[in-house]
Amino acid sequence: MKKFIDTIKNIWSIEDLRNRILTTLLLILIYRVGSYIVLPGIDANLLDNFSEKSNQGILGLFNMFAGGSFSRASIFALGIMPYISASIAIQLLTIAVPYFQKLQKEGESGRKKITQYTRLLTVVVTAFQASAYVAYLRNQSGGAIIAEYGTFFFWLSTTVILTAGTLFVMWLGEKITDKGIGNGTSIIIMVGILARLPQALLQEFTSRATTGSILVFLIEIAVFILITVGLILLVQGTRKIPVNYAKRIVGNKQYGGVRQFIPLKVNAAGVMPIIFAQAIMFIPATAIGFATSSESASGFVRIFSDHTNGWYNVIYAILVVVFTYFYTALIFNPNQMADEMKRNNGFIPGVKPGKATADYIGAVMDRITLPGAFFLALVGIMPGLAAAATINSNFASFFGGTSLLIMVGVILDTLQQIESQLLMRHYDGLMSTGRIKGRTAPANV
Repeated sequence: MKKFIDTIKNIWSIEDLRNRILTTLLLILIYRVGSYIVLPGIDANLLDNFSEKSNQGILGLFNMFAGGSFSRASIFALGIMPYISASIAIQLLTIAVPYFQKLQKEGESGRKKITQYTRLLTVVVTAFQASAYVAYLRNQSGGAIIAEYGTFFFWLSTTVILTAGTLFVMWLGEKITDKGIGNGTSIIIMVGILARLPQALLQEFTSRATTGSILVFLIEIAVFILITVGLILLVQGTRKIPVNYAKRIVGNKQYGGVRQFIPLKVNAAGVMPIIFAQAIMFIPATAIGFATSSESASGFVRIFSDHTNGWYNVIYAILVVVFTYFYTALIFNPNQMADEMKRNNGFIPGVKPGKATADYIGAVMDRITLPGAFFLALVGIMPGLAAAATINSNFASFFGGTSLLIMVGVILDTLQQIESQLLMRHYDGLMSTGRIKGRTAPANV
């Protein structure tokens, strides 16, 4: 306890770090207040039914990322997700399109252009999603939740407000990154997810207390902590490849001749495989639902829409493993790493430079990705298993999947940022032994 109090004092005594933390808290407060401001023209008294429908299927996933703003029909209803979608699209373009590959290699000027393209694409994506959201609002209860506004005026004003809201949230994330403690976009997503935890925990406790099953609730908390520890190991797990650098003597000085390590992440793909797998699982059920209303299709729809179904979890786990390898292959380039090592006179002991080095790094990455993919698949199906074990659905969503993985990753990143500030000013770190390692892969949200 004394160590914890001393750490808090050290953090508060550093003026720059204190200002960054306070700035981050202020911007988060602004975001959370805005997430409760209902769109003009919406009857807030009729949102209960809308809120219940918005927590199901892919809309529930979207609502989770938006911090509940989607179901509240707030001015931040679309949250930061359009920006995330635009960022992923631009990231894929930097892999497939030569022009964007060239921009990525131009340094700071290239990154500024990529950022500008990302913002412009965010506007387009947000405007499209805002129009779809307006149509979704009008279809709820025959449009009863919409007050007496002209159809075109409501569509235009709501689209503009939602687009401006997403751009404002994007700006808040950039300010947290620049003026706060970093990882602005990730922190905004995490805060939205974390805001649901107290209510979910209270609902589960109340239901267990009503049935006299407090012991079961304590077991659930213990399992939750165990899963969280496992996720921390997954996020921090690395395989270090030793790299030696040849000695060079220039004048009277010696350069190189040192050994470093290439840290390869066990889970380089981050949360993206789970997001992709969830999106794919929703497509068949949605398509069948639009195509037919036959009862014969109900079993097929249930397989792809009920996360407590056994076949759903099997197919979902397979998709997570496949997408883990797919996304890792997209973001991880062993040939580029081998070329950079060769230019800097670096080599892996016992491995020839060039193609042999790239093949060796790729083979190591494939081997360590396999257990990471299986563990990630287990994490992905844990909410379904928890819900099947009669745990409240809101609380069950925190037993793994996207929610817990994002929370663990972002919290580790934030703690690493704070620890770096402390060590830079010759204070002790947050831990008495070792260092906190955050996520280094760009795949993480």
